[in-house]
Amino acid sequence: MLTLVVMDTPLNQNIALLIDADNSPAGKIDFIVSELATYGVVNIRKAYGNWKKQALKGWEEVLHEYAIQPIQHFDLVKGKNATDMALLIDAMDILYTKKDIQVFCLVSSDCDFTPLSMRLREDGKQVIGFGGKNTPGPFISSCSKFIYLEEADEGKMKAQVKSESAAQLKGNTKLMNILRSAVKSAEDEEGWARLGPVGSFISNQGPFDHRTYGFKKLSDLFKAINLFKVREKKAANQVVVEVKLLTSKVKKKVVKKTATKKSVPPQ
Repeated sequence: MLTLVVMDTPLNQNIALLIDADNSPAGKIDFIVSELATYGVVNIRKAYGNWKKQALKGWEEVLHEYAIQPIQHFDLVKGKNATDMALLIDAMDILYTKKDIQVFCLVSSDCDFTPLSMRLREDGKQVIGFGGKNTPGPFISSCSKFIYLEEADEGKMKAQVKSESAAQLKGNTKLMNILRSAVKSAEDEEGWARLGPVGSFISNQGPFDHRTYGFKKLSDLFKAINLFKVREKKAANQVVVEVKLLTSKVKKKVVKKTATKKSVPPQ
């Protein structure tokens, strides 16, 4: 049996899941837990809010099903709540007392958690953020990886969206620079780079998710751009996905070869 090798993500990491229930939809919890399963085991699961509020009724219905511990905090002043501060304090306690926790997952669309995310990363922790499309840029950028909760919607991967994204990819200068740099950093003498190291390099640059551009897999994103070539290479009992940057020199050869064929008169 052949095994497809793409990413070098450890699956045995210990994860702390901290949910700002006031700023997160309960209906996305299954999506969140499924995503985190690709990183490791969620040992700590806490949700913060004023559970007397009717708005958190949806969260109450899923707490026991997903073994999430509710942390109660009343509103100290009308229009203000203490849940953000409580989450921050618990996160720092976990950072200093639970040294085996490698990944912190912050579920919120609140920009106030930006300093917390940056502080956790200073200690070498991976921070995965979950939030809506309305999440402010500073919080998104502070995370190791940020995943939009809208990605849970089944309609997100429609072919129409993918086609539209593919047509605009080359015009995204920032994205193109990231992809080129990632391939060059891991390429061998022939210019081929394994997709695992390429993906790791991209993740190290900042929060990135290929699904944001309408593609289910990172390899699909590369395939959609005619500046790259993707292949699957068999090695032992594994299938390794590799990507290569097509230089202008290679393109000229292809054009010249095509022109030569056209100039040959029919037999």
